[in-house]
Amino acid sequence: MARPRYPKSTGPLPPPLPPVSRTVGQLVAETLKLYGEHWKAGVVIGLPPAFLSAVAAGFSRSQTLTIVPFAGAVAATASFVIASAVVSGVSLRRRSTVNAAIAGALVYLPFPFLAAVFILPGLAWFALVGLAVPAAIAESLGVKDALRRGFALGRADYVHALGGLATLTMLVFVTQIVVSLLLQGFADNSERAAAFMAGLVLSPVLFFGAALLYLDQAARVGTTRAERLALRPAPPGPAPSPPK
Repeated sequence: MARPRYPKSTGPLPPPLPPVSRTVGQLVAETLKLYGEHWKAGVVIGLPPAFLSAVAAGFSRSQTLTIVPFAGAVAATASFVIASAVVSGVSLRRRSTVNAAIAGALVYLPFPFLAAVFILPGLAWFALVGLAVPAAIAESLGVKDALRRGFALGRADYVHALGGLATLTMLVFVTQIVVSLLLQGFADNSERAAAFMAGLVLSPVLFFGAALLYLDQAARVGTTRAERLALRPAPPGPAPSPPK
């Protein structure tokens, strides 16, 4: 029996959902689109974590727990501040950049110890308060106000914040491991060189995505889940049944 043919859709793709109702999948898609539009800034964003990945490659667990919390606070905060400035469209020369860096360092310091137990507690902590960094950049806040605002943003839709960060983290780090192994196996690179190149290319996805997540959470402050779901388009109807 011949396989039934269905008409192909030739119309444009539906527009992306606004931040107030954006799904995690669309957050990832918009992150990749943003990265493509700002790839030069992405190279700068990727440099600090790439250097950290290269230096930390081959470290023992005790060395990692000793060095990475402090070096990681500097690297991650620097990249997150730059990504937040790109997403918000503001200059890094503003005073709020310093406040964002201080807030980011304070937020990051507990992260490696929480993540050492299991990655999820670290992500849960960051989803709750980590948006203090883009808040300080976009809203010109001081350190205390940024931390307070970050906590309010995290609670606005905590499931979306945690789900978005978890998805971005899995996407970046799983891909980074695969790419690093491929670079070592097929390009005859050392472990450190492979870790550096993989971190340089892939880590900006995480920071761009977290900065975009700020827009989602800021739009959701004061809304309910029912209100956000009501803004999403209805799912398409069932496909037509094939002819008998």
